[in-house]
Formats: sequence, structure tokens, C-alpha cells
Amino acid sequence: MTPQHSNTNPQPPAVIYCRVSGAKQATAGHGLDSQESRCRDHAARQGYHVEAVFPDDVSGGGDFMKRPGMVALLSYLDAQKDKSYIVIFDDLKRFARDTEFHIQLRRAFKQRGAQVECLNFQFEDTPEGKFHETIVAAHGELEREQNRRQSIQKTKARLEAGYNTFPPPVGYTWGKVAPPGKLYVRKEPLASIVTEALEGFATGRFASQAEVQRFLEDQPAFPKASGGRVRPQRVTDILTRSVYAGFVEHAPWGVTRRKGHHAPLISAELFQRIQDMRAGRAKITKRADLGQDFILRGAVLCAECDAPYRSAWSKGKYKHYAYYVCQTKTCESYGKSIPRAQVENAFEDILKDIAPASSMITIARKMFRKIWDTRVAQAKAQGRAIKQELKALETRMQKTLDRIVGADSAAVANALEQKYNDMELQRAVLAEKAAIPSSNSHHFNEKLELSLQFLANPWKIWQNGSFDLRRTVLKLVLTHPFRYHRETGPRTPEISFPFNALSENFDQFGQMVRMRRLELPRVLPHSDLNAARLPFRHIRTL
Repeated sequence: MTPQHSNTNPQPPAVIYCRVSGAKQATAGHGLDSQESRCRDHAARQGYHVEAVFPDDVSGGGDFMKRPGMVALLSYLDAQKDKSYIVIFDDLKRFARDTEFHIQLRRAFKQRGAQVECLNFQFEDTPEGKFHETIVAAHGELEREQNRRQSIQKTKARLEAGYNTFPPPVGYTWGKVAPPGKLYVRKEPLASIVTEALEGFATGRFASQAEVQRFLEDQPAFPKASGGRVRPQRVTDILTRSVYAGFVEHAPWGVTRRKGHHAPLISAELFQRIQDMRAGRAKITKRADLGQDFILRGAVLCAECDAPYRSAWSKGKYKHYAYYVCQTKTCESYGKSIPRAQVENAFEDILKDIAPASSMITIARKMFRKIWDTRVAQAKAQGRAIKQELKALETRMQKTLDRIVGADSAAVANALEQKYNDMELQRAVLAEKAAIPSSNSHHFNEKLELSLQFLANPWKIWQNGSFDLRRTVLKLVLTHPFRYHRETGPRTPEISFPFNALSENFDQFGQMVRMRRLELPRVLPHSDLNAARLPFRHIRTL
């Protein structure tokens, strides 16, 4: 609203209402300015005093109560009940492009004692005039519905061709690509942030959507709601939108999932894994108040009650002290604290002890090389099988599509469309697998060395890594939280298989069979039996 200076002139008071269908028309087309200018000229010719102008740059879908300018105009009239205003607007289509709302709006102005004047239409309070007014309003509604239908048809056709038409989701922006026109393109750094969030959830780095939410909140570039928070619904949208896997779909318009022309942020296989994880068992949520002061919180248990230790700071005379403490009331260690350094130093000693010797790493490298070659051969055979499966799947998809076209029931058609969507995603996953090139020695060495560096010295990564990297070390080293007794120290931890397999202690309870032929012992007198068995009493085959 643009209020004008008050005037004691006895000229009839008037207000102007002007509207365009969108903000783009208001800025680029100067539609609001031209309408206001025409309405002011009309008011000047009629001798009206314009008190205020109420602009709108939204359509409202025919409902005038969804237009902020119209709501403000009605409120202004309610506040000036002692005056009879003249409401001026440029065209009847700017008034209301819906027959029902047109009648309601006319009634609303009449109840407020306001008179309406249109530059392109003459209102008449006669049966013929009301009929003509209704016909013009109905024609405006017809045009609006036809425009809407045409817009949906064009948009749907573009979606069916694999091109996105809706505003880009976070991580994408519009980019001009010839000849199609506009496509989703990566918007950095948001695209990399979204990719890391999706991959982290799929690989188990983030055990729940809550952890993904906290990761996004820690990214300064990621858009947030008030209070610096990322809404849980935003996280759900990111994890479930197939657009990030390169697909296009819009169920309300019957556009089934199909491969889009934009570049995906993740693979279709990774997207499918995320959906499977969301549909599977619930994950244990990482505590929101974990903090970085107690790295082992949730990873160390009381050895007496098997409950996780709590952590807290205690204020001393001159400084604060960090403790782990058991809070299980039925436990003998209830309320008895253990210095943080004592517990964490014990875990660090475990990390130092599990590091395998260099000779074991050499053996592991040879074993992995042999396994790699075997897997490469299997992958080639699997690639041929995938191509055959892909061909069979495409045949089934075509048959399903034919059944959708010929379906007599809407329920059957919807069920078939859902099945077709699932097969479309399955086809994309198979196509990606079929397109993966065979790995070579360079790929093997590059991937293996990173893993062996971690296996060779997890303590080094723990010592120099960030908080999140140290938490990752906890997940990779321990298969279960380790138990710690406040008096006797740590119990034997449950170490993950790679460290157990490469440990020099793996064979400490037995020895390999000696390198010579084993023969059945000859029959000996009873007194010599024990002597004959002595060399074999520690034999254990692995």
C-alpha cells in the first residue's frame, strides 16, 4: 500500500487496486506502474482524490483473500467506516478471474459501502448489466483455467521428455545448455555438501537422519531456518528425492520416474541403498549433546553393569576436571567417577597394541592381490549376466507399459505405474553397473594403500585426526563398546575382524603342522604312549 497525504478537499475519496500475476511481470513488464498511471488519470478526470494504492503481484488462483494487496484494501475500508470510497481498477480481469469469487468480492465492497469503477467495463445495477458482468467474469475464469491447463500440458510434456521444470532443489541451479534451453546444473559448494550427506548416510558414516541433520547444520554455506537449524523435513526431502540420482518424476501429474538429462549428484545404486536403509531397521541415533570433550562417550561401558558411562565436568578449587561416571543405581560403581585421561589412555593403549607387524601387512597385500584378481574375473562374468538381466527387464517394462495403457481400472493403472517406477530405478541401477569399466592394477593399488595405511597404524590417525575422523576409527576398530572397570582397567575389547586376522597374536595358542609327512604311529607299549604323543600335543590346524 502506498498512502498519500491527507487532504481536506471535498473531492470523493478513492483508492486504486492494480494487480499482475507474478513478481516478474511487476519488475520486468512495468505492469503495476502502467495500471496505476491509467487509474490516476481516470481519477483526475472524474475529480476523485486518491488516498492510497494497493498493488498485488500474486495470482491467488482466483481467491481474492490470498492476495495481500486485496486483503489490505478491505482492511483499509474497514478502518475508514465513516467514508464511502470509490475503488478504481484497470480491467475486470484484475478484479477476480473466478465467477464465484467475483460475486463474493462485489458483495464485500457493497457491505463496506464502496463503489467500484473499472476503466474497461461499465458496471450497471440492472438485470442486463448484472448478467453481462457475470458473463465477463465467467469468461475470465474460462481463460484462467485454459491457461492453467495449457501450462500444465506443456510442463508435463517437458517432464516426460526428461527435463526438469520446477525450481531447482538445494545443490542445483538453472544453467543454460543448448539446444534444450535450461537444465539443472551443480551449484557449489552446496552440491558437494549434499553429495557428502547422501554418501555418508549410505555408507554408514551417518547412522541416522539426525546425524545428517547435524552435519548440514555444521556447514556454513548450507541454507538454514531461523536459529541456524535445518528442519528434519529438509533432510527427509534430500534423502528421498530421486532428482539427486538423475531422475525426473511428478506423481500428481502422472509423470512416472524416468532418467533425466541433468547430471546426478549420486548414482542410482546409492540412491536405492539409501531407500532400503530408510525402509529397514531403525538406527541408533547419535546423541545431540555428545560434544567433543568426551570422545569415548557411548563407546565405553561399565564392566560391572554393561551400561554406558556418563561423562561430566567437575569443578575443583582452581579448575575443572573431566570424568566418566556410572549412573546405574543398582551397580556397585554407581556415582564413582573415573578420570577421563585414565579411560582414554587405556583405549589408546589398545590402539597401539592392535597395530599388526609389517610382515603381516606384506602377507595381507599378497592375499588381497590374489582376491582382487579373482574378483575382477568374477566382475567380468557378472557384467555379462547384468546385460542379459537388463535386456530381460526392459522387455518386462514394455509389457507393463502396455498393460497400463490398456488398464480399465484406475486402481490397477496406479499399481502398475508404481511397479513401473520400481523397475525404472532397477534399470538405472543395472545400467550403471553394466557401464562400470573393469578395474586395473592402478585402481587396486590406489584403493588398497589407503586401507592398509589405516590397518597398519590406526593410532596415528587417532592421534592426528579430527573429532569426526576419530569417531570413525571407533566404529572401524571396535565391533562393540569396550568394557572398563574402575579398578582393574579395560576388559578384553571386541576388535573388528581385519585387526584380528592381521594380529601376530592370532596364532599364539597353536602352531602350524610341521613340514613333513604325518604317518600313523606304530603300536607301542603302554609305557611309551605318552612319550610318542609329546611332539603332537600342541598341534592345531588352521
